Amino acid sequence: MPHASPFTRAIVIVLDSVGVGELPDAARYGDEGSNTLHNISRLVRLQIPALRSLGLGNLVALQGVDPVDQPGAAYGRMAEASAGKDSVTGHWEMTGIVLDRAFPVFPEGFPPEVIASFEREIGRPTLANRAASGTQIIQDLGAEHMRTGAPIVYTSADSVFQIAAHESVVSLEELYRICDVAYRIAVEGLGMGRVIARPFVGEPGHFMRTANRRDFAVAPPGATLLDRLKDAGHDVIAIGKIEDLFAGRGITHAYHASSDDEVMDQVERSLDWMPDGLLFANLVDFDTVYGHRNDAAGYAGNLERFDARLSELLARLRPDDLVVVTADHGNDPTTPSTDHSREYVPLLVTGGNVRAGVDLGTRETFADLGQTLAGVFLVPPLAHGTSFLAEIA
Repeated sequence: MPHASPFTRAIVIVLDSVGVGELPDAARYGDEGSNTLHNISRLVRLQIPALRSLGLGNLVALQGVDPVDQPGAAYGRMAEASAGKDSVTGHWEMTGIVLDRAFPVFPEGFPPEVIASFEREIGRPTLANRAASGTQIIQDLGAEHMRTGAPIVYTSADSVFQIAAHESVVSLEELYRICDVAYRIAVEGLGMGRVIARPFVGEPGHFMRTANRRDFAVAPPGATLLDRLKDAGHDVIAIGKIEDLFAGRGITHAYHASSDDEVMDQVERSLDWMPDGLLFANLVDFDTVYGHRNDAAGYAGNLERFDARLSELLARLRPDDLVVVTADHGNDPTTPSTDHSREYVPLLVTGGNVRAGVDLGTRETFADLGQTLAGVFLVPPLAHGTSFLAEIA
């Protein structure tokens, strides 16, 4: 496809929850003091040479990861203009959608009439109905669930209606059907952001969640970058939970994965055949496996594993590739909270045709990224965001 920009492919990698410091309104969300990367670096000496070489230490103060004189990327940070701090909001904003109201949350659990309606429709009682850690609640209630067949319903500080069930007790097909019911009640009825299926396996005391998680998210309320690209005939490859976050819209190929390593494997495989377009990947383990469990050491280890994979990826890029490393919110594992945090996110932009070392400063919205990519692919501009394409090319 004829292309007038210096880039023909864009690879956007979202490190789910890797925030770089509290936003000015963090206190409204109870997130004072949150700085996911900085606070981890205070506890664990990070070995992340690839990210350091791109300029990560230039955009956030990290102990043991010094700034470099000549960053290999254009670098900066982005503020979230939308209300909220969840994955749907963050990813939508990257693609041009800015929400003026946060999705509703239910920190005290869902209203009794909501649960009663849900139970009537699925023909089963439920357990829990409270805000909880997903890994802890299956340990607490997994045995009772296996004995009764009652799904475990829980939420968090985010706008999510989560349903956990053992795969030997409730089949995946039935769990997904139950989630469809919850979607009608919680998303269509209450205006929530997502229903999440949380299947697990194992025995009492040794339960573990499986890779068969599925997100049922509300569709974006307007045209996104993905819609623009697909309409223009470009490939839009979604890897990880991206397809779910956009309700499947604006995507030409979708691949799910059970780990961040699998995501990176699929990124590399996709680049082998992808001629042009956008590859949009989410690495969710940072958030679900480490952030929500307040596992700072594990989080640091995952950063180092990603750093090694990033180094491999950068070595095999085409000169006309554009690579962006960013995040969708924070989840500081060093704070008492196990929930997402309202933080700036990193912005590292690299590639053979990128003007390296450019300080992109603090962007007022994640949508600046989407507007830039709209310019890269010469599609109509998005409703929000200011392009930084002229600064990097």
